[in-house]
Amino acid sequence: MNALSQAHRAYSAASAPTRTTRGTEYEAIARITTRIRSADAEGAGGFAALAEALSDNRKLWTIFAIDVADKANPLPADLRARILYLAEFTNHHTSKVLARQATIEPLLEINTAILRGLRGGTQ
Repeated sequence: MNALSQAHRAYSAASAPTRTTRGTEYEAIARITTRIRSADAEGAGGFAALAEALSDNRKLWTIFAIDVADKANPLPADLRARILYLAEFTNHHTSKVLARQATIEPLLEINTAILRGLRGGTQ
């Protein structure tokens, strides 16, 4: 193996695309949202999977809340407040869904709206 091929191998991994924070957030929300939809489509038999997906969704929104509560967060204060409100709503509504007192639709709508925002579109 010559030096040129060694250099190519060493730097080829670095040329792989890197994920942005926005892309990572998008992927996490999309994956959880898909799991919530799939589990809900299974009906009563999918309740355990739904509870697990909702728990992961709640954890993700808790992470978002902690992040926007940090004064060093660079987002505008108004946006940070709205994200914090959504995190609180998500937590509260998830409890209702798990108690079978509410549907998952508002949670899906919130996640979908955030996905649109992260993607930068309104589709």
